[in-house]
Amino acid sequence: MITKIRLSRTGTKNKPRWRVVVQSKGTKRDGKTLEILGFYEPRKENPVVKINRERLMSWREKGALVSPAVEKLLE
Repeated sequence: MITKIRLSRTGTKNKPRWRVVVQSKGTKRDGKTLEILGFYEPRKENPVVKINRERLMSWREKGALVSPAVEKLLE
């Protein structure tokens, strides 16, 4: 099973909030997740990014691919 670490949208209309999640590659964006690793809130004056890096590295070691959007958040 190929897994990806990517963003899943939550929040309301015009007030997005994103979760950093681990999902199977074929799953829809807001579909079933294997684990929630953190979140990203872009709408505040200072955008907030919180990610559990230990769990992220654990999934990477298991072969999970990281999406380009999550790569940008990690920088």
